[in-house]
Amino acid sequence: MNRSPRKPSIGEALFPIIFLIVLLAININVFGTDGLLGSNQLVLVIASGVAGLVAVFRLGVKWDSVQDGMVKSISSAMSSILILLLIGSLAGSWMISGIVPAMIYYGLKVLNPTIFLFAACVVCGVVSVSTGSSWTTVATVGVALLGIGKALGFGEGIIGGAIISGAYFGDKMSPLSDTTNLAPAMAGTDLFTHIRHMVKTTVPSISITLVIFGIIGFWGKPAGTIGQVEEISRVIAASFNINGWLFIVPVLVLVLIMKKVPAIPTLLAGALLGAVFAVIFQGEVIRQLSSGIEGGVALQTFTVVMGSLFGDTAIVTSNEIVNELLVTGGMAGMLYTVWLIICAMVFGGIMEVSGMLKVIAEAVISKVNDVGSLIAATAGTGVFFNVTTSDQYLAILVPGRMYSDIYRKRGLKGENLSRTLEDSATVTSVLIPWNTCGATQASVLGVATLTYAPYCFFNIISPFMTILFGYMNWGINKYSEEEMENIKQEEILA
Repeated sequence: MNRSPRKPSIGEALFPIIFLIVLLAININVFGTDGLLGSNQLVLVIASGVAGLVAVFRLGVKWDSVQDGMVKSISSAMSSILILLLIGSLAGSWMISGIVPAMIYYGLKVLNPTIFLFAACVVCGVVSVSTGSSWTTVATVGVALLGIGKALGFGEGIIGGAIISGAYFGDKMSPLSDTTNLAPAMAGTDLFTHIRHMVKTTVPSISITLVIFGIIGFWGKPAGTIGQVEEISRVIAASFNINGWLFIVPVLVLVLIMKKVPAIPTLLAGALLGAVFAVIFQGEVIRQLSSGIEGGVALQTFTVVMGSLFGDTAIVTSNEIVNELLVTGGMAGMLYTVWLIICAMVFGGIMEVSGMLKVIAEAVISKVNDVGSLIAATAGTGVFFNVTTSDQYLAILVPGRMYSDIYRKRGLKGENLSRTLEDSATVTSVLIPWNTCGATQASVLGVATLTYAPYCFFNIISPFMTILFGYMNWGINKYSEEEMENIKQEEILA
């Protein structure tokens, strides 16, 4: 006779997570940034095995249910995986077409070390607000800014921090962003009330971030010199046909995004247009890359352009710094990250279908006794679900459903919950190496998550800012006595 699955204890629920964290810590200490090449994925598989053993042999969950949970979890990440693969192709075609080199070339003419970090954060913020997508912002403007920053002598970690801080600020505040629409939907408020309420915590967080980057720019001493910057600009200009026409492609991509064209067709169009522009404008680059390829010009061109979309491309110049900037991995370069995402979603799926995540969340909720602790618990739960489910959307969806009724009963309007979800779940996802966001941005920028994470000041400050506002009772919208009475009547009727 089959027994029904039982509810896990808090110890049983925490065991797979503690196991995962300890094993990841050991793994990162041993392999460092090379963990993405396979060891992190294997750690997640082993932790998934531990979670599966607890689910099946301790809790009585049927294997078919566990397997369905894994498949459902992986399916929820498929859109992100497809986007990630297309970003790899876009990066490759935009490199050989001269689009990214042109951005670097003109950026070096305009930006200087003193204002670079501040400007990079602002530019990414503006683009992300306009497009509603941190991923697209980082994959396009962010990649170019990384090249500019490295040419100016900044470390890739702090450049990545400035790019991601701006991109996630814009993603969080844009009415075009999926997370900005998802959070109020889960919390029971409307979009623009949600955005207005976020201003109260987001403006202080981004202001502090910009001040920090401004101070670093003013007092810091990047390794680059004026002579090096001029040499890099000269080498780029000598290697590519740099002209204003190249910017047609990124402008068209931004227009498509602002017109709310879905990300997948937009990125595919951007990648293919980049390939076309490579053929039109970068004949010399294609000739260089086709050295050793047999066949006529048409076959060689096709081989080089197709290769940039799916595989490694390295453009060799006389300058080693430029050579480091002109390397892409194409679609294949994203496969380690896809592998990581799939393994992470397997772990999250088992934890969710077995009820272990729910038990942990309920234990947190039981400790809530005032507004400050409720806001702190919500923020902590958002971060927790980013760590355990490896998915930004689940980190918004699940806590949103969990806390919605509690906020209502405590007299707090829905925008308090939606703001807290954004201040925690949305912005911290990119700080976790095995989360879909952290893994993606690390692959796109070519900078390890733990290398850029300490410099993502906006993402780090935001959860603490929302908790501070909660405990100080600042910017908290509450129901009136009449509204609370109506809520009580609705509950009685229900």
